[in-house]
Order: sequence, then structure tokens, then C-alpha cells
Amino acid sequence: MAKIPEAVIEQVRDATDIVDFISQYVQLQKSGKNLFGLCPFHEERTPSFSVSEDKQIFHCFSCGRGGNVFKFIMELENIGFQEAVVKVAEFSHVDLPDSVANATYSGQARQDSPANHLIQLHEGAQKLYHHILMNTEIGQPALDYLHQRGLTDKTIEDFGLGFAPDQQLLKQYFDQQKVDYQELRHTGLFIENQSGELRDRFFNRVMYPIKNESGQPIAFSGRLLVKADDQPKYLNSPETDIFNKRRVLFNFDQARNVIRKEGAVILFEGFMDVMSAHQSGVGNGVASMGTSLTEEQIYAMQRVTKQVYVCYDGDTPGQRATNRALTILRDNSSLALGVIQMPEGMDPDEYRKKYGEEKLASALQSARETPIAFAMHYLKSEHDVNTDAGRLEYIDQVLNLLATVTSPVEQDVYLTQLANEYQLDKGSLKQQLLMIKPKPAKSSRPAPATNPYDGGYPQSGYQNQEPPAEVTQYQQAPPLSRTEKAERGLLLRMLHDHSVWLRVTGIENFSFESDDYELIYMLAQKYFQTHQTYAPAQFIDLITDDHLQNMVIELESLNINDEAADEEVDDYLRVIMNEAPLEKQLTQSQQALNEAKRLGDNDRVRQLVIEIIKLQQQKQSNKRA
Repeated sequence: MAKIPEAVIEQVRDATDIVDFISQYVQLQKSGKNLFGLCPFHEERTPSFSVSEDKQIFHCFSCGRGGNVFKFIMELENIGFQEAVVKVAEFSHVDLPDSVANATYSGQARQDSPANHLIQLHEGAQKLYHHILMNTEIGQPALDYLHQRGLTDKTIEDFGLGFAPDQQLLKQYFDQQKVDYQELRHTGLFIENQSGELRDRFFNRVMYPIKNESGQPIAFSGRLLVKADDQPKYLNSPETDIFNKRRVLFNFDQARNVIRKEGAVILFEGFMDVMSAHQSGVGNGVASMGTSLTEEQIYAMQRVTKQVYVCYDGDTPGQRATNRALTILRDNSSLALGVIQMPEGMDPDEYRKKYGEEKLASALQSARETPIAFAMHYLKSEHDVNTDAGRLEYIDQVLNLLATVTSPVEQDVYLTQLANEYQLDKGSLKQQLLMIKPKPAKSSRPAPATNPYDGGYPQSGYQNQEPPAEVTQYQQAPPLSRTEKAERGLLLRMLHDHSVWLRVTGIENFSFESDDYELIYMLAQKYFQTHQTYAPAQFIDLITDDHLQNMVIELESLNINDEAADEEVDDYLRVIMNEAPLEKQLTQSQQALNEAKRLGDNDRVRQLVIEIIKLQQQKQSNKRA
């Protein structure tokens, strides 16, 4: 495998704005010097994921992950460094040497990962299923079925659809590749009988690949091509080490960038609805694995947008599912909500087949309504408004609903509609509305983002940029000792201020007390041999140890003044070179004293007591100096 030259790596890094790259995956908002969003590596209610445009690095105050743009995609997709460089280069339209661009990285940083091996097996299964669908006689009936449903070959290619025949070809395919039996058992692609034999789980089914956020297949949903009474119409993969249906949104990998551009996501009920919208030029659609939304799926959407439109089927079950989805979204997110109510009670796929793609695209834009408007329609369907009792109960429920609306203008619009529809006096409706005490809003929705605040280390010239208050409640780092604070402050000054670097490196036999800071210091010496100025995103690439990388990122999360005062550096050096060795000696002597007491060695006890007194006197003398 061709190693990427350092000059090429720097070219890719210089051409890439980390904010633009990460914004594909996280909705970022400016707060102070940095941008904040919901962390893509763990679930949280308050944004603690920070991106620094100046330093071109990211850092999550909660989970501790951090690094440059290459590290971000490595962590997110579990890939190696060279593959990360290629992916970032593609994003920034940087032409790489052919030896690099055409290299295969499938084995890099993945061979030792069972999860990535499972993904590779699913990639193989998808290719086989797709080949059978598009290029074989046994796949022709399935291809005819999809064409009859109105899907084009391009849409079939875009979603990687396939066909699983009756011939048990997948097992044969993997046997030819000599894939380990135990690995096949864990894929979820096979069923094991009592004698331990594996058979294809999917047969005679049109195959819809389920992909993760990075576009890698992790499961399948298979639809029966020919109805069978003893088989379910749809069959999904079981949950595996790489597939958890609570976390997956169908088409999220393709839709994510479109969602970001459009500023909204459309939540559909079925896979065919998503594909129909996609074929009609509406690319920001996703579907959950079933109609019951999960917190994990909501979190994925909330990371990339502020607005979601629910577009479920127009029939009665679909309307109930819409109402349920709106309730779940309202109670578990801060997303702005809307509904797309398809005309004639159809689902989007039916509408496209009847009226065409242009009409569907238009309807998905024009048929939008607020959750209140939907709720009024939904409540009406639940009551017999042709009777006085049913009509009064319906009006009462609508007024209770309108009591939760904070905008007087919005209230007035719906009151006008209600009055006109039932020939009622609008003033009477307003009077009754004023008598209703609105219910308090539920508190389960995430709190708004909290701006970071500054807290200080009085003896130093820098301030620690703390994470939002909600994060610090469950991410309390142990307090730093005086020596640790001094070493951290001095190292940060040395990296960012070359005059401080020259001053400290000119001190004979200088070293940091902490092994970690000493290692970073040594790596920095190597870095400055080839670089005139310090760039954190560049320096991180020289560090192969994740722990040291995170320490550098934590250093960079500290705000420092532009120039270091001589007194500040003097304080740091005095603590590191004078106080720290004394503290170490005191600790060692105290430990030895305790051991001497345990052994009853009175002569050694007297000797150590005198030694500790002298060390303490020297410590006090240094403080007065």
C-alpha cells in the first residue's frame, strides 16, 4: 500500500476547513470563539462538542474525544489514517497521486475489528444480491417487479437493491471465499438448524440494504416476491454487533447532506416512500425501522437539523402513526415539527405512481402544515361532528389544544377557521379559550445550548474554557495539583510562543515532572525541527498515542493571552524546577517514614523525621523567595 507523502497530507489539511467537514455530520452553532453541537460519538442533551476554526481541531468536553479533521473521520467510521486522508481529500476536491487515490484500504485498521469484518461480509452480500437482480435470469422477475413499482435503474443503483433467490447462493458464495463458520453465524445473514448447518436467511425476496451513517451495509430488509402464507411479507435482519434497529434511519447516509442544505428532514413511513421521493428529486427523506420512533433516531436527526416534517400514510392507521410520531418528537427533542399531509389519503409512493414524480415533488413542498393544523384534522376524525355532542366535544378539545399555542396571531388564525367552519361567534370562542388554563410544557425536551464560561487559574496567564454547566455535572475531572497546573501552562506557552520555547529549551537538563508532558515536549522538539510555526492540527498527526493526542487537545481547549508575561513563565519554572522535586522528595520520605514505623526501626524513624523537617523548611523558604 502506497504511503501518503507528508506534503500531500499537509495539502489536504490546508485545503479543508474542519468546520465545513464536520458540519456534514453535526449541526454547529457559534458560541464565543468556537462552534458547538451535539456530539456524534455519544448521546447528550446539551451540546458539549466543540470545534475550533482557528486551531482546526475538535474536542468533546463530555466524552473527551478530540483531534483534527483526519482524527474525526477515523473515529466516526473506524478507519485508518490513510483512508481518512483520501476521504477528506475527496471532500475538498484535492487531487491525490494515482498510487494513493487508487489504493485499497479495506484491510487497513479493520482486520482486527470484528465489527468491520461483519461490514465487509455485508458488503459482499449486497454486491451478490445486486448482481443477481441486475444481471441474471433468476433475478429478472424481481427486476420486473421493481420496474412495475415505477423505480428506475438509477434508483435501484442508488439504493443498492438486490434479490435473494431460492438457491442458497449466499452460503455458497462465502464458502468459496473460505469465510470462517463462526463469523458467518454472527452476520445475521443465515439461519442455523439443530445440526449446526447454516442456510440463507433470505430467499425469494427483494433485498433492501440497511446502511449505517457512513453508507456501509449493516443489515437487510427483504420483501417477498411471491406471497406465501407461511412467510412474513417483510423480513429484517436480526440485531447483531453492527445492527441495532433503534439507531438506524433508512437512507440517512445519502440524505444527511441534503438535510443540511434544505434545513429540514422528511420522515417517511416506508422504504418505498423514501425511494419515490428520492427519484422525484427530494433527497432529504428518511424512514425509521418501523413506525415507532426511538430516542436514538431522533438524536441522529437533531444532530443535523432543526426541522422535521412527518409524512406518513394518509389512511387512518397512518394518521394515528403521525400523531404518535409527533408526540414522541415533541416529548424527546427540541426539533421544530411539521406535517406533510398527502392529498387523497395516499402514501407518497402511491401518489408518485398515480401522478408522476413532478407532482410528488410539488406535493411534498405544498402539502405542509403545522402540528396544530394536523391535530385539528386528526381530532375531527376521532369525533362525530355531525352530532351536537360530538361537535361540542371536538371544539372543546381544539380549544384546549389552542391554549398551548403561545402566539396570539397563530391562535387567531385557528379560531377564525373554527368559527367559519361551524358558523360560531369568534368572540365566544375567544372568551372560552381565556377560561382554559394551559397545561405546563413537558420538561423532557433537551435544554437549550449553554454558552461556555471562563474560569481561572489565578497564578497563570490563561483561562480554562469550561464545557457547558450541564456537562460538568457528570464529567468532573479530578482537581489538578499545583505542579500539574504549572506544567500544563508552561507547555502550552512553549508551543504557542517561540520566545518561551527558546528560553526553556536553553535551560540545561530541563524536564517535565510528568512523563506524559515530557513525551509531548520531546515530540514537539521533533516537530519544530521541520516546522517554523506551531499548528495544533498538524502537530497531532505526529502523535500516534491516543492518550497523548487527547492531552494535546485538552491543552488546546485552554484559552491563553496572546503574549506570555515573564513573571508567569518564572512562576511556572519555579514550581516545576524547585517545588516539584521537593514535593516528590517529601512524598518519598513520608512513605519511607511510614514503612520504618511499621517495622519498628526507631533509628530510621528519627533520621527520616529530621529529613522531612529540613525539606519542609526548604519548601517554606522557596515560597518566601
